[in-house]
Amino acid sequence: MYLLALDSETTAMTFNDLHHQQSPLLLCNVWDVASANIAQKLGFTAIGTSSAAIAAARGLDDGEQLSFDDLIQVVAQIKQHCSLPLSVDIEAGYSQNPQTIVDHILSLNKLGVVGINIEDSVVKQQRELRPANDFAATLSFIKNQVTQREIEIFINARSDVFLVGCKDAVSLAKQRMQLYIDAGADGIFLPGIEQLEHIKELSKHCSVPLNVMCMPHLANFAQLQAAGVKRISMGNFVFNNMQQHLESQLASIKQSQSFATLF
Repeated sequence: MYLLALDSETTAMTFNDLHHQQSPLLLCNVWDVASANIAQKLGFTAIGTSSAAIAAARGLDDGEQLSFDDLIQVVAQIKQHCSLPLSVDIEAGYSQNPQTIVDHILSLNKLGVVGINIEDSVVKQQRELRPANDFAATLSFIKNQVTQREIEIFINARSDVFLVGCKDAVSLAKQRMQLYIDAGADGIFLPGIEQLEHIKELSKHCSVPLNVMCMPHLANFAQLQAAGVKRISMGNFVFNNMQQHLESQLASIKQSQSFATLF
């Protein structure tokens, strides 16, 4: 048990350090053991689960439609077969109760998880932002609880101001990310942001590592590095692309009545 704890702590420190290199951390988003093993084989330095991809692979929508117990099972399988530092997307925490969210994080940490994403939006009829102060209070509670337990886990606070299409997204992002940093966030994640000018502006006001996600018009990695980005995620886009390729391959087999396209 001591060796496991020591190994987890070392991995957590390694994961944290990856956010403070000259070049951004390219986080490979995975959804099962096979995708995690490919990431490790190709030399990625860290992986993170994509909640949307995991849900879609099981015929579910994103937004905590996958149960936390099922998520834990996926994470345990990945950790059993892959030694890369793993961050887990816990969406909105799978609860409105901060203590329950902490319990979820502790369960993940026991499996060797060294980072989490937690978002400031909830999915009801559609995705809606939580009040910023309420989310900041949740972050503060989480940070205090893990600190008291001397647990090393990277808290990546995700703000969905761009994802939900807020009119004053840049201004709102500045306000929210400062609240979240003050509450103890180790990183800020702004999925949906695409314009390089916005990324540059926000990175100037972000005192912790800034994380952006794959988008159709996102700048290349060198430009993102110059703009101050420290972490780049894939989201569910690789999974979606793979599904499209699978559909194309199966359609070709059916149409040609041959397996030639596979070789």
